Amino acid sequence: METFLLFLMVGLLAQAIDGALGMAYGVISSSVLLALGVPPATASASVHAAEVFTTGASAGSHVWHRNVEWRLFVPLALAGIIGGVFGAYVLAGIEGDVIKPFVIAYLAVIGIWILWRAGHDTHPRRLPSWLMAPVGVVGGFLDAIGGGGWGPTVSSAMVGAGQEPRRAIGTVNTAEFFLTVAISATFVWALVTGHWEEAGALENHFAAVAGLVAGGLIAAPFAGLIVKKVPRKVLTYAVGSLLLILSIFQGLQLAGIVA
Repeated sequence: METFLLFLMVGLLAQAIDGALGMAYGVISSSVLLALGVPPATASASVHAAEVFTTGASAGSHVWHRNVEWRLFVPLALAGIIGGVFGAYVLAGIEGDVIKPFVIAYLAVIGIWILWRAGHDTHPRRLPSWLMAPVGVVGGFLDAIGGGGWGPTVSSAMVGAGQEPRRAIGTVNTAEFFLTVAISATFVWALVTGHWEEAGALENHFAAVAGLVAGGLIAAPFAGLIVKKVPRKVLTYAVGSLLLILSIFQGLQLAGIVA
């Protein structure tokens, strides 16, 4: 019960941040699981199992509040599924930490760029739909590998390129539901075929996954309303700041300065 309540609070906080900023549920949840000694593939599979429920609720909220740019949604979702399936297959067979330094560097650079844009009061612009293909593939791959990376990669890229934060966050969160289902299905396939050798550890983390689902479902319905009400410039600063904080913290972890 203590494990369930702990992860209920983690899921509640992470989803509240994710719904408002378009990122952080996977990153926060995975970081907690990894800190408790859960293997990377098991942590990613656990988080994505929880996200099947939370991203569905969050997507519904964003659709209801008209935060989705449908012109960008379809190519983004399709590209994300391709990258996510490939990433889940790779992670089930190798150690995912190899790519982590590159993800951290990316987060830091994009965070600085977004803060620069916010400080110079640049205006939103119309993004070309073809841009969603490479961004979606990379974001889906990193999300599967790291247990969380779709939001930081794709939301930051769209906001950094000039997309209105509200529309970027709503579109990314809605597409994430389909990405999460695809990644979860890939992990199940890897489990059934025997490709995933460490899959037996999943049964030891049922309480954690249940807590993440419960906490996420409590916060997810408010995602669309939060991002709709918060001013554009505030959201832009918040996205950039969160990226920098996450990259600095994970960099300190890699360096062994913090646990």
